[in-house]
Amino acid sequence: MIGPTQPVVAMIGDDIILPCHLEPAVDAVDLTVDWSRTDLKPRSVYVRREGVELLTEQNPLYTGRTSLSVNKLQCGDVSLKLSTVQLSDAGTYKCLVPKFNAETVVTLAVGSVSSPVIELTNVKNEMVLECKSNGWYPEPQMLWVYSEGKPITVEPTKNVRGSDGLYAVSSKVTVEKGQSYSFTCKVQQKNISQIKETHIHVSGDLFMVQSNTAVHITINLAVCLISVGTAVILIWKCGQKKTEISKQDEDENEPHQTEMEEKLQREREEKKRLEDELQNKEEDFEHVRQTIEKLMEQKTSLKNQRTKLNTLLQEDHTGMKEVMKKEKETPKLDKEKKKNKLVDKKTDLEKRIKVHDELLKMTEKLMEETENIIIQMTERKGKLEIDKEQIIKHLRKKQEDIEEIKKKLSEKQARNNEQVCKFFLYIFLAKITRTNCRVVSSVINLTRFFFCFSPSAKDRVTRQIKYGVCCFFLLLSFCNVMPNVSLFVCFKFILYTFKQEMQFYCILS
Repeated sequence: MIGPTQPVVAMIGDDIILPCHLEPAVDAVDLTVDWSRTDLKPRSVYVRREGVELLTEQNPLYTGRTSLSVNKLQCGDVSLKLSTVQLSDAGTYKCLVPKFNAETVVTLAVGSVSSPVIELTNVKNEMVLECKSNGWYPEPQMLWVYSEGKPITVEPTKNVRGSDGLYAVSSKVTVEKGQSYSFTCKVQQKNISQIKETHIHVSGDLFMVQSNTAVHITINLAVCLISVGTAVILIWKCGQKKTEISKQDEDENEPHQTEMEEKLQREREEKKRLEDELQNKEEDFEHVRQTIEKLMEQKTSLKNQRTKLNTLLQEDHTGMKEVMKKEKETPKLDKEKKKNKLVDKKTDLEKRIKVHDELLKMTEKLMEETENIIIQMTERKGKLEIDKEQIIKHLRKKQEDIEEIKKKLSEKQARNNEQVCKFFLYIFLAKITRTNCRVVSSVINLTRFFFCFSPSAKDRVTRQIKYGVCCFFLLLSFCNVMPNVSLFVCFKFILYTFKQEMQFYCILS
């Protein structure tokens, strides 16, 4: 039997595996596997015998939280999966396979951690920094790391254990005002190899007294009024250019491509975790289903056995009545011999009745236990079905999120490609028109805004055609290709569009 040489460390609420392997590896599906803790009563954590989980012998602390993988059992892996780890789970577990007299010991260390928080308090000429961190187990240590050469006062660390068994740790540092300090509050627990820390830099003028409160209030009020006026102007501008600003806001609010890729990676990892969890649930569901089938067969067999025992008891009682009836009769011949024979038969019937009665009681007890286990396994099967449905629902949601992120990445990539193409186009046009890229970009963007974001031009195709035609003739004029004709056609388009805009605004007003 192979087990871990070091303790297994788990955080509260985690799902963990307590390793245990048969060496050499053999199929352990139909073997007896016993996980136990000697410090508990009852000591049984998980028992599996001939492919059936014996839940009636399990300690109530582990109800619904332990399982073995059927696929791994086929390879000799009898590791125990323990879900939703609790503080009470910490201890030494014994893994036993009686057939090979093989056993090993696994030590589980349970911990809980949280990040510390530093609070600042102003007290006269001093400044108090208090570092707090709740929800630790086992009891942690708190340390202050600070810049050297400056006088500070560190109060003793306070450790308080709450009703939930977790520790709350705190410590205070007092420093003088007027100097700058850099502090690090570190909380550590060596048994579970966990360290959490937080940093803070305190400037020397952080708590300096303000010179003139009334002046600052007046300035703040003026700034607020200016901000409100600016906001009103910006809102009015937004009303004039609603389409353009909406598009710009959409681009600005979009996450950075690297962030989107990281989010996509996280979603894929979460999807993979859900798929693994779904597979485990399906394995557990199949195992529970097979167990229920075997229990139903066992229940049927016990029913048949009970029927046979009842029949045998009836026959025994009938035989006893016949013997008692013959005892009352007085035989004429061989009186003593027949009497002895009746006594022997009566004794034999009494023994048979006693044995059959005990077997019947035992059978009924087994039937009752089997029925209780079937009820528990049926409830577990229903819970597994609900869990599977929830995981499948989450998987569908994750798939939709992944597709949405892929779509956004694709669109962003397309826009990036478009920007690159525009950049080279501007360089090319600047070269052939003997001007600079800013002039070309300004002309094209101005024309694009005038035609493509016009409120009256609702047809996207019409707007793009106007934009393209106008840009074409503008570029012809830049290249000195029929400059007079090109400018005439371009201004004609602009005047025609301007006329439509005036009619549109007249209708609105």
